[in-house]
Amino acid sequence: MDILLLDALMPAARAWLEARYELAFCPELAQDSVALRQKAHRACAIVLPRKTLLTRELIAFMPRLKVVCRLHTGIDNADLEACRERGIKVVHASSANLRSNAEYLLSSLLLLYRRGLVSSLMGRRLASVPIGRELHGSTVAILGLAPTAHILANMLHSLGVKLIGYDPVVPPTAPVWAQLKIEAVSLPEMIARADAVSVQMLYAPRFKDFINHALLANCKPHQLWVGISRSELFEERALAAALVDGRIEAFILDGASSSFAGPDSPLTGIKSFFITPRLAPHTREAKLRSSWFLARRLDEVLSAPSVDASTDTSSDAMVRHLPMDIPIDIPMDIPMLASPSQWGESPSGLNAGL
Repeated sequence: MDILLLDALMPAARAWLEARYELAFCPELAQDSVALRQKAHRACAIVLPRKTLLTRELIAFMPRLKVVCRLHTGIDNADLEACRERGIKVVHASSANLRSNAEYLLSSLLLLYRRGLVSSLMGRRLASVPIGRELHGSTVAILGLAPTAHILANMLHSLGVKLIGYDPVVPPTAPVWAQLKIEAVSLPEMIARADAVSVQMLYAPRFKDFINHALLANCKPHQLWVGISRSELFEERALAAALVDGRIEAFILDGASSSFAGPDSPLTGIKSFFITPRLAPHTREAKLRSSWFLARRLDEVLSAPSVDASTDTSSDAMVRHLPMDIPIDIPMDIPMLASPSQWGESPSGLNAGL
């Protein structure tokens, strides 16, 4: 067996690989570690879902393994050090979901600006018609210049939104702010001025509880928040207090960790706080982009065993190696702000694909 798929590629990309390699699609093994070890022993490549951990022990059971892949961004579920020691290449489609993430944030903002829309679509009778707000002319804060923010900024600017922003590692004098037509401001000023805040900040351990009591004390009353960043950025008690007293009128957060807002959390029961189950990256187009990217990268590694092994998560690599005859939209004008090494974090400590 050449390739073990635990996550589904789009049919065309999978068929393209099956014409070239021996491939086994076994999604049921994602939760069965014993059966996975038995099946993975012969694999040269493995495509992992988010929920499956590639541990040092599992790698030891895979003597032929050359490449580990993730359809979606992030490689926190793989032991990168063990992969480096074995010369195993680690690949994930870091740019495939940028547009889907940006559209999720935009749609979430629109839903919050027009409260009552979802209730009406669900057939609920409203005692009175809620008065909505318009994005045009409002001030939206961009917290974090992750690549998704580049697309979102263009979308919002075309709607007549005034953009202000802050990123803890991008200085206010950096040319990227002007390129995106975002006014770079201090963090307290951004929180004090914004009608709404979009959070797509890259996460590293030093940013745990970055959004805390001290920051949220500056909130403009009745702010609307949306986010796709790691939930570890938020201090739960501070966020709950801001939601309860109205500083934050409503918040939609995508893909929070299982431990966030648990049964004992102060966020539990707050009706203006909504968590969605990592919906942002899941569109047909994003999966098509990521499937073809992985298919071509798998082909490169398996057909050229002499290639130097390294972790390849770059947006440029994705654009370079996509099949040129696949009519899909890949963002070509999004500068990558930093590699993991430039952030001073190991790749496993930086969620760099937002």
